[in-house]
Amino acid sequence: MADRTRTRLLNALKCSGPQTAAELAAGLSVTSVAVRQHLDGLLQEEQVAFDDVKGSVGRPKRVWRLTAKGHWQFPDNHSNLVLGLLNGLDDLFGADGLEKLISHREAQSRQSYAQAMGGAVRLSDKVSVLAGLRNLEGYMAEVAEDEDGYLLIENHCSICAAATACNGFCQSELRLFRDVLGAEVVVTRTEHQLSGDRRCAYRIEPRA
Repeated sequence: MADRTRTRLLNALKCSGPQTAAELAAGLSVTSVAVRQHLDGLLQEEQVAFDDVKGSVGRPKRVWRLTAKGHWQFPDNHSNLVLGLLNGLDDLFGADGLEKLISHREAQSRQSYAQAMGGAVRLSDKVSVLAGLRNLEGYMAEVAEDEDGYLLIENHCSICAAATACNGFCQSELRLFRDVLGAEVVVTRTEHQLSGDRRCAYRIEPRA
């Protein structure tokens, strides 16, 4: 019953937009106490957030809304769309067309990464900036440091559908890392999700 109420609450926010707890309770025909309990749980899971909206009189109203993570709970056909577009590109322009698309994406990323990394001098700072950029793109990146250098770990592949269809995307990202970190750094992929590993990981070390 609790899971059903939770699902109905998420559906209500998805279909009708931001609402107060009282409005949600009335729409779902459950108590405000029950709604607030579920909202508190969803807030901890970062699936919902709230805004305190001031009215003309009285205390501000707390209006609840779905976060990006909350929206992700609903079906998304973007993977099939990406695969369809890549297959169509291959049919129309062949392997050369796909390679041009990958190179174009790589050049755009190189420019934005280099700009973000402009103030970083030490390798540790560069790796930290790189991990932050990858996190913004949904890769769930983290950095581990040891005596030899750094390990950039990506716990999620946010372009998995595209990379599955064309492994050129994975090779492009490895080239991108090497370019933005500089010639004095060696970057090696040590784990690869599409090769059966749980995650992708890159060993980053100063060149001897």
